[in-house]
Amino acid sequence: MDEALTGEPLALDLLNTRPADGDLLAEVAGLRAWLRLQAGRGLVDDPAEAGPAELAAVREVRALAAEAVGRARAGEPVPAAVLAGLNAALGAAPVVGELVRDGSELTYRRRRAGATADRLAAELAGAVAELIADPAELAAVRECAAEDCVLLFRPVNPRRQWCSAARCGNRARVARHYRRQKEAEGAEGTEGA
Repeated sequence: MDEALTGEPLALDLLNTRPADGDLLAEVAGLRAWLRLQAGRGLVDDPAEAGPAELAAVREVRALAAEAVGRARAGEPVPAAVLAGLNAALGAAPVVGELVRDGSELTYRRRRAGATADRLAAELAGAVAELIADPAELAAVRECAAEDCVLLFRPVNPRRQWCSAARCGNRARVARHYRRQKEAEGAEGTEGA
């Protein structure tokens, strides 16, 4: 699998960088590609500036997220060490408010303070925290129904079964078609005997 599943809540997009057949964040280039896909979410100003420190920070939050979301989805308590790790990431880049003048317009906005790796980790940890702290949102998360897929998604349509119709949905439909075709051929072969 060479592309990330994106467009889900940010915490799920992060977890989905670790599909069953690899790790999309194995190298800095993979992180940069993923950050480009997440451009509208304001994680970093320029994905090209992400380096080894940002990769390590994102991978650490992803590991914490996998444990936290997995436990929370199973109805188990999230371990204190995992909560401490997420809280440490959140605290390393606190949210600060600032007034910004754009011509005659004055705007109040919030941003994270700190090094890029800390800001990135804090944003991702915040997305994970919001997900695991919202029982309704957490209950809505599903795992792809394809046997060889571990990706998570938040379905808009309650009948959605696959992470992506183009990815796993088509494969499942094609497999079902071939299985039915073989069964029909097998049934024809036994009738003529």
